[in-house]
Parts: sequence; C-alpha cells; structure tokens
Amino acid sequence: MRVGRVLGVPVHVSPSWLLFAALVVGGFGPQLADDYGAQRGYAAAGAFALLLLLSVLLHEIGHCVVARAFGLPVRSITITFLAGLTEITEPPQTPAREYAVAVIGPMVSLLLASVGWASAQVFESGSLPYLLCAIVAISNGLVAAFNLLPGLPLDGGRVLRAAVWHVTGDADRSTVVAAWAGRAVAVVGVPLLLVVVLPAAGITDLTVTTVVFSALISAFIYAGATVSLQRARLVARLPALTLPRLARPALTVPSDLPLSEAVRRTQEARLRAVVVVDSRGEPEAVVSETAVLATPDDRRPWITVSAVARRLEDGLVLDPALEGDQLLEAMRRTPATEYVVRDERSGQLRVLVTADVVAVVTP
Repeated sequence: MRVGRVLGVPVHVSPSWLLFAALVVGGFGPQLADDYGAQRGYAAAGAFALLLLLSVLLHEIGHCVVARAFGLPVRSITITFLAGLTEITEPPQTPAREYAVAVIGPMVSLLLASVGWASAQVFESGSLPYLLCAIVAISNGLVAAFNLLPGLPLDGGRVLRAAVWHVTGDADRSTVVAAWAGRAVAVVGVPLLLVVVLPAAGITDLTVTTVVFSALISAFIYAGATVSLQRARLVARLPALTLPRLARPALTVPSDLPLSEAVRRTQEARLRAVVVVDSRGEPEAVVSETAVLATPDDRRPWITVSAVARRLEDGLVLDPALEGDQLLEAMRRTPATEYVVRDERSGQLRVLVTADVVAVVTP
C-alpha cells in the first residue's frame, strides 16, 4: 500500500504490517485496558503500533538519505511485518560507503531511543505518555541492537561486509562471508538469545508467542542470508554475461519465406537463430524458437516465418556493448525470449536467447 513519498522515493506499507499492528494491539491492549480503562488502553496500544511504524520508517529514511548523498538510486522504501526495506538499486562503490549506508539505520534507532527516554522524563511516572515514551525508547534500542547483529540481511551484516571488503579488497567474497554469518545468527544466535541471554537477564517467562516470534525472526534472517548468498553467486557469474559470447549468429530471411524453408536453411548453415528482415536488410522481427518447435512439421510449408516471429519493439534490439548487470537490467525492462543484436564490427545480426542467459547465471 503506497502511503506517500520521501525525498521523491515512494513509501509502501505491506498489508502484512496490519497483522503486526493487530498483534501489538491484541497483546498490549488488554493489559493497558485493565490499568487505564478500555478506551484509553486500546488507544494507547494503537498509538504504540503507529509509533513503531514511524520508528522503522525513520530508520529506513536514514538509509535512503545517505544512499542518495552518495548518488545511489533508491527505488522504494517498504515496511513489512518484521522489517523495513530500502531498495537501493546500485551497490555502494567502496567499503566506506557500504559502512555509512548500513550503520546510519541503527544510529537513527539509537537516536530515537534517546529521544524517547528523554521525553519520558517530562511526564509523570506511570502515566500513559510516560509509558509510550518508555516503550518507544526500549523498542528502538532493541531494534538498533538487533540490526547490528553481524550477518546479512541485517545492517550489522552489511557493516561486517564492509569490514571484510576493506581487509580483503574483494566485494564478492565479503558478501559470501556476511551471508554465512547471517545464517549462523539465524541458526545459533537467536536460539542462544532465548536460552541463555534472556534467562541471564532475569527474563525466564518464555511464552509461546515469544518462541513463535523468535522462530519467525530466525526464518527471516536465514531467508535473507540465503538470498544474499545467491546474489553473490550471481554476481560472480556476471563477467560471463557478454553479448559477443552469448548471442547466437542468426540467419536473415524475408517475412514471406515459408517456415519449412527457413528451418531447412538454418539447419544447413548450422545455426539456431532466425531474424526477419525487410527489403533493405533491416531487422523487423525475431523468430521464436519455442514457437517453431511447437509447429508440426506438416504445417511448416504452409505458414511463413512471420507467423512465429515477434516484431521488434523498443527494448528488443540490444546495445552490443551491454554486459553483466547492465545486460540483465535491459532484459528486465523488456522481458522476452529472444533479443536482436547487431555485431559492431561485422554488422552481422545475432540473437540473444534468454534461456542461454539463464543457463549462465543459474547454478
């Protein structure tokens, strides 16, 4: 659900956050209602949920502001059931920038915790305003501490990544290290917190809700770490994504050529791509390999290649200089099964097949 814009960046709230708000109101409302009356108690529980939403939003705005200061494009900010996400579409270019973008979020949360604690001192102890300010202080302190755990996808994982990157000079390896650290935090750290740290702090009343919520957090961290690991493996394969290496040499044919003849010529030339050209030799459509294979042999003499070709539109003719992430982004903008490329030196038309790209980037 889009709720507005910050610095030109759209802000979304996932419907799953409404479930979180309901859990907060359902968990705190009855107790507050007993102490302060039903109307005031439930209103305070709702206010607490909204203050948590605002706190997470300010945390993410911190990431957004620093990223924009470094010239990094920010696509959106999203608040979900368990976390906030600032979608930065380009990685920081240096370890120092990675560190700055990552650490600002917990610093904002610590600042909010300080403001909440200082504000609580203005009100009478035990009053609802005092309680709300104290809860904001405690929750933001916990958010800061949680986010500084050293493992992706948490901010602490990005801080760890920046440190490893600075020491080794290898951005890809640092991502792998931080992702595995995130898995360790999920599998070992959170259970250790429940079994050892909380009892040591005198919190021994572990309810079913606490255990379930902790399990959700562990699953969230583990899933995020796994995605980061997959992304690191993908990035390691990006240098192989070059059009001269992947694009297939293509046979050029007129649009009225029977499909059977086009197939015969392609097999004779030992090619696996066909581009339809106009009378001047300019490409106007690319033949779909899937459509050709789906056409029975006995029908191929009676239909033309144009019947199994997609006319070229914006985005289907690729710049031959594209490679790596830029090539993937161009394909994301205009999804298709085939693209046309003109070789810069020879002028020969070639076809990039999406399945060939997937074969390179998929383990």
